[in-house]
Parts: sequence; C-alpha cells; structure tokens
Amino acid sequence: MHPIPLINHPCTLCGRATSMWCSRCQSAWYCSPEHIHSVSIMPHVFRRDWPRHRRECIPAMSPPSSYNVNMIATPPPAEPQFVSVSAIFFSPEDERPKIVTVSCRPSPKASQGMCPIPMLDSYFDGNQVQSLVLTEGLNGEPLRFPLHLWYAPQLLQKGSPVNRAIFHITSGAAQKAWCGPVIVLKFNGSRRQGYSDAGSNDLPALSAYFLAYK
Repeated sequence: MHPIPLINHPCTLCGRATSMWCSRCQSAWYCSPEHIHSVSIMPHVFRRDWPRHRRECIPAMSPPSSYNVNMIATPPPAEPQFVSVSAIFFSPEDERPKIVTVSCRPSPKASQGMCPIPMLDSYFDGNQVQSLVLTEGLNGEPLRFPLHLWYAPQLLQKGSPVNRAIFHITSGAAQKAWCGPVIVLKFNGSRRQGYSDAGSNDLPALSAYFLAYK
C-alpha cells in the first residue's frame, strides 16, 4: 500500500483541499484527474484546464521512475502550431506584386506577446534578411495595422537588378530604385503581437513608402 501524505493544498480549479498534483511540473494541485483534463462549469458544459495550465507546466527535475501515487498524469505537451497568413511579394522579375501564403512559427516568447516568426528563406535565396515596420501611409496618416517589410540589405548595395514590381506600383517615379525581393506582412494591430492577411488595399501605403525611399 502507498501511504497517503498529509498534504493539503487547494485545487487549482475548485479550491478543495487535495494531496494530488500534476505529474509533470509537480507544482499544480488538483482534487481529481477530471479537474486537469475537464471540469463542469454548468450542466453539460465542460472546460479543460490543461490548455491553460500547459503554458506554465515546466517539467520537474525528478526522473520518470519517481512517479508517486498522488501524481495526476498530464497530457503530452502540444506541438508548436504554425499559422499561415497572406503576404505581398514584390519579386524583382515580375511586373506586378502578388499575394503569397507565408507560414509563421510561434515565437519562443509567445507568452510575452512576441509576434510569430515568418519563414521567408525561400524568397531570399539564402541572403541575410532584415525588416522595417511601416506605421504611416498616404500623407503621413498612421496605419491602424502597421506593415512589416522584409528585404535583403546586401542586394540594395550590390547594384542588383531593379525590382520591377516596385518600379511598376510607383510608375517609375521613385527617387531611388529598390533592388531585390520584398515580402510584406501585415500586423493585426498596433501592439504587433501577430499577423493578419495583407492584400491589395495595402498597396497605396507601400507605394508611398517606395516613392519616398532614398
């Protein structure tokens, strides 16, 4: 028989005294397995606590063989979920910009509100990538949804072929020609914690930026 330790902690969900804890982090207490996997909040309606708890569930240092009768088995950690958004691609070879789909992986600091990281290697052919944030549109008006421009700075300095898509949207009137590819993503708000779909409505603000580029 396993001795029952004289430990009384409040259940994370209902506050009832319990001696059972999460098997992974060993720092969250539950009065029953159901209160980590699911809990009834009203008749026939259930809410799982694991989606919330997993964000703070850091594995304890004890080895797996030290499993205790009072531990409650927890689900495996969720795999990072990639998200896809529409972006504007200015290709040096194309006459017009086009809408592409960009996958973004979660930031290691997602819990701190950090924006997902776009996967852009295929658009820049191994060149180092930098970015800038466009917060103003036509006539200097603030953008409700700032635009995130990604480009290869070394291509600007090498005298690479002029980006024909950018040349087209500026009617060739830009003070300085832009070279190399550009990918533009659209933030989902001024706090810049995620992306939403970019589209043709964002082209006037981009045109104004490229016209003023020096």
